[in-house]
Amino acid sequence: MNSKPSAVQQFVIQLRSLLTFNKVDVPWHWGLLAALSVGLPMLFGAHFGHFESSVLAALGGMVILYMPNTGILHRMTVLAVCSFGFSVCFTLGLTASLFPFLSPLILTIVTLLITVICRLYRIPPPGSFFFILITCIATVVPFQAEQLPAQIGVVTIGGMVACLLALIYGLLVGTQPAKTKITPDQKHMTAILLEASVIAIFVGISMLIAQLMQLHNAYWVPISCAAILQGATFRMIWHRNIHRIVGTVIGMFLAWGIFSLSLTPLQLALLAMLIQFMIESLVPRNYGLAVIFITPITVIFAEFGNLGTSPDDLITVRMIDILLGSVIGFIGGWVIHQTTLFTRLENTLKRHWEP
Repeated sequence: MNSKPSAVQQFVIQLRSLLTFNKVDVPWHWGLLAALSVGLPMLFGAHFGHFESSVLAALGGMVILYMPNTGILHRMTVLAVCSFGFSVCFTLGLTASLFPFLSPLILTIVTLLITVICRLYRIPPPGSFFFILITCIATVVPFQAEQLPAQIGVVTIGGMVACLLALIYGLLVGTQPAKTKITPDQKHMTAILLEASVIAIFVGISMLIAQLMQLHNAYWVPISCAAILQGATFRMIWHRNIHRIVGTVIGMFLAWGIFSLSLTPLQLALLAMLIQFMIESLVPRNYGLAVIFITPITVIFAEFGNLGTSPDDLITVRMIDILLGSVIGFIGGWVIHQTTLFTRLENTLKRHWEP
């Protein structure tokens, strides 16, 4: 006769799952490619005295995380489209910063469209996350209206550099033929729209709550909310919530240490390359450990114009943002995984939309 595990046993089981390293076959040079895509623009910027602009280019270079292990043509098509998407999201984020009262609405629309596109075309993890992250960071990037075209161009150049590196990498290392064509998943369109709508609404609400609470540069509230909602199952969302909170606490202390050292631009660029290598190596194996390194590099991207900020103030403010965003994301995940409700809604919409 099988008996239910005790509360202590359940806790031990959950703790083991949180600490488990997934066995994945990811070549080490994928991490090196990601590090170069992010770090090279920063190195050039540090050398030529334009470090702030180079950080924006490095942000565009994050598109390398969407590189599929397929043939050259398929790989470059995906990267080119994603790079264009990065530029569009950054543009919309900058626009939102000009009209703060419209930020929640703009972020909701961007999240909805990006989530639908990524789900429709089966874009694997990180999926819509970095598109949302770029949009959120753009809302706090210091700039003046006349600088908007130049800053968008810098992000676009960063994406182009990443695409060039991916092409060189493919020619040197070799590629795999594409197993599937890039075709939309129209069969599940209604379900995709429903789920994307809930995700978008909660990400937008998280931004609205951050504004109502008058949190300073609260870009990490919607970022944390979006990160939690990336979970494929409610159990995965619970895990990501724990991973994100614990990993971010440790990562914030790492960010505090980085900001306390008063590093030169060159040193910061080299450190960003090392951090990006660690992220790419850890994400598929253990999300919690990866968050430890995602936290400081996100702070570098978002706070590069305020590197003189007190590390103590930075930790306090960002921890409040992350905890708030994680709670909102957890609630959104609970709503998404009300299977009975969503099945009824999907069937109702199908009856009205489909002939």
